[in-house]
Amino acid sequence: MAGTNPKPRRDAMGTALAVLNKLASAPVLDRFNLRKPVEKGLYTATRTGFTAVGAATRQFAAAQKLAKPARLPSAGERGLFDITPDDEQKMIVETVSEFAAERLRPAAAEADADCATPADLLSTVTELGVTLVGVPESLGGLGTERSAVTGVLVAEAMAHGDMGLAVALLAPSAVSSALVLWGDETQQATYLPAFVGDDVPAAALAVQEPRPLFDPFALKTKAYRSGGGFVLEGVKSLVPRAAQAELFVVAADLDGRGPALFIVESDSEGLTVESEPAMGLRAAGMGKLHLDKVRVPETALLGEGKSAVYTECVRLSRIAWCALSLGTSQAVLDYVIPYVNERVAFGEPVSHRQGVAFKVADMGIELEGMRLLTYRAASRAEQGKPYAREAGLARRLCAEKGMQIGNDGVQLLGGHGFVKEHPVERWYRDLRAVGLVEGIVLV
Repeated sequence: MAGTNPKPRRDAMGTALAVLNKLASAPVLDRFNLRKPVEKGLYTATRTGFTAVGAATRQFAAAQKLAKPARLPSAGERGLFDITPDDEQKMIVETVSEFAAERLRPAAAEADADCATPADLLSTVTELGVTLVGVPESLGGLGTERSAVTGVLVAEAMAHGDMGLAVALLAPSAVSSALVLWGDETQQATYLPAFVGDDVPAAALAVQEPRPLFDPFALKTKAYRSGGGFVLEGVKSLVPRAAQAELFVVAADLDGRGPALFIVESDSEGLTVESEPAMGLRAAGMGKLHLDKVRVPETALLGEGKSAVYTECVRLSRIAWCALSLGTSQAVLDYVIPYVNERVAFGEPVSHRQGVAFKVADMGIELEGMRLLTYRAASRAEQGKPYAREAGLARRLCAEKGMQIGNDGVQLLGGHGFVKEHPVERWYRDLRAVGLVEGIVLV
């Protein structure tokens, strides 16, 4: 469904907050005894967020007709499991690692405080061609075969800079990957060209819902057939850059038969977004997506609504989250080792104490186990082999041990682990998301 309003709309949340901030500092408030009501409004808005219509979307339209959907072939069979990256992967990882160290790490603290991703980082990651890796060459991308392992390596390297920023920067790739994996020829021709150009749209894979013990296979968001299309109702939570996103892939229960994926443009009538700052991943600018009888055409259904498509989406997303946990856990370990070696207590470095040394060693051991399981799951996925068991094991280990590594990092820094002067407290908050969040990223 093409967008109906090509004129960009201003970010309602940001604009409203800016106006309230300016108003709160005006001396005229004291004259009319309005300071307390205005300050209360500012506090409430900052804490709960504003609700606004979705961002204006570009005119998505097919520039060419495709005879059939373009799919990437499975990677070649590997007789021996080897986690050594090839030359091309090494080059990609080196480039992304440099970007993460030089651009993401310095910007992370401010982005976390602002609950927003800096615009210059978004443009730079587009120049790096991150969204091109999973798109076939025939559609303007760089992909020649399934590249789940490469996706894992990219996510790991980026999360070493900052997980929240990595989530925001990788979110559009999840949508383009979903279109490549499960989109038909019309969907690919309509939406994929935007992801291989110079102006990649903000986009998000919205699976998570705002309730405890969320089960991605028991969705409260509903979709039912109506008038030759579908109507969607429900709420999605923890959607990265929700206020700026132009395109969503939304998970909803289809006619009570089970979950399916739908393509939803942000200017669809009945779609609104609400800011949702969370404990972690704050730099991703999380928001809620409200779907109030949102109508989409029949062509919005992704993968023909097959249950196997949705199941694969959940598994590939979980592998991607494992990759993010690897990068952030490695960042914790890399920060802790020099700290305990340089921190002197009672006349010697604290690393000379067995309790400290053994804990650091355990962090390294668990991290290598997480890495092996994640790489193995991704390797089997890209080869077209069954990988449900490997993805499940990786998810369980990375969720549990990643959070433990974050906690141990805070503990080993003592009081310094609790304050924002050191980044470990932020990494700990981000790592807690790995076992909770579904969707958003994909490999």
